[in-house]
Amino acid sequence: MSEDDVDNSVKDIANGEENEESIGRVILPNKKKGEMFGIVEKMEGASRLSVMCEDGYTRNARIPGRMRKRMWIREKDLVIVKPWEFQPEKADVVYRYTKTQASYLSRNHMLPEVIDIFK
Repeated sequence: MSEDDVDNSVKDIANGEENEESIGRVILPNKKKGEMFGIVEKMEGASRLSVMCEDGYTRNARIPGRMRKRMWIREKDLVIVKPWEFQPEKADVVYRYTKTQASYLSRNHMLPEVIDIFK
């Protein structure tokens, strides 16, 4: 690989061409497992947050230990939550979308109208 090839690959990354490919594979909630979209309304501390879900309910969600230090969640973030089977007013956070991914979902009309704040 010559220096010109390295320079071209760096330019492609700098121009955002690599970023466009990563948006094409956005994770969607698995409805069979009960997962749904949600918007973080309020951080309550101790890895707990208040999430407005696509079914209209506000749930108390928790960030599981495997995601706690790896993925920082803020208010107004788009997340995938999975409600608990035995306490439906509580849920676990499964995934957090970046701002780019959230705007991509909004532009392609993949978000329900209830939580589409990215218009």
